[in-house]
Amino acid sequence: MKLTHLFALSSLLLPVFAAPEPPPTEVIEERNEYDDNKYFHEPGGSDQLSHYDIRHFNGEEVTYDERVDTLQHLVRSYLSVFREKNIETWIAHGTLLGWWWNGKIMPWDWDLDVQVSASTLTWLGENLNMTTHNYTSVKEDGTSETREYLLDINPNIVERIRGDGQNVIDARWIDVHNGLFIDITGLAETNPSTQPGIWSCKNFHRYRTRDLYPLRETVFENVPALVPYSFDRILTEEYSARALTKTMHEGHRWMPEQKEWIKLEQQQLDRRAHVPRSIQGEENPKSGLRNLLRVL
Repeated sequence: MKLTHLFALSSLLLPVFAAPEPPPTEVIEERNEYDDNKYFHEPGGSDQLSHYDIRHFNGEEVTYDERVDTLQHLVRSYLSVFREKNIETWIAHGTLLGWWWNGKIMPWDWDLDVQVSASTLTWLGENLNMTTHNYTSVKEDGTSETREYLLDINPNIVERIRGDGQNVIDARWIDVHNGLFIDITGLAETNPSTQPGIWSCKNFHRYRTRDLYPLRETVFENVPALVPYSFDRILTEEYSARALTKTMHEGHRWMPEQKEWIKLEQQQLDRRAHVPRSIQGEENPKSGLRNLLRVL
């Protein structure tokens, strides 16, 4: 009887003293590059490659001349289509600075910036999202060329706060030929009860209603455009007064006689680099605001 009880007891203890089972094999899932919350994606890998929409990037970076040509037609098409459809939009940030100097894009820029109100942004999302638009331009030799553009609205426009910072760009106007684009951001009174009249985007840029409106009619890249009412105040607050007077930037020199930013050859840049700033001549450009006032 006792042996029977002992045998039963030992059989119950066997699982306890059995060799432990090997741990389960760890399953490592490959992370898809689009698993994050970011809507717009770029090839990445360099500063230049962060300015292409990955869906329309063909693997080859554009040349200097191709980039300038692409950006000029991007903004001309965007402003023309929006005006035809009576959609309010205005140029902003570095694009606005280019307008201030000579009514053109800065030739070293890789993308352009425009703004709309949050209500306009909502309307675009409901009515024009993922629409393509053809724009025909006339070249200097008189021939014409038609290009195609995509208007893509970020579905995260319903959130007007920065969040994780992945979706500060609300929409894009994209050249489907090479992937270069215009960034479109919306402005809204995010705290109307505590900060009435203060408009902001998801990237912490803030504007007063009286600095934005009434928008000024002007011309940019030879097409009708709108700029904020207090453009000088906005540019000074964002870039400092120095940005309105310096005549050397990103390997380009401002030529007041031509009213153009001219790209310097490497030899010229090397020679300038050896001239101490203390003995460089004072820069006093005959340009900027005085030129733009003639446009307004």
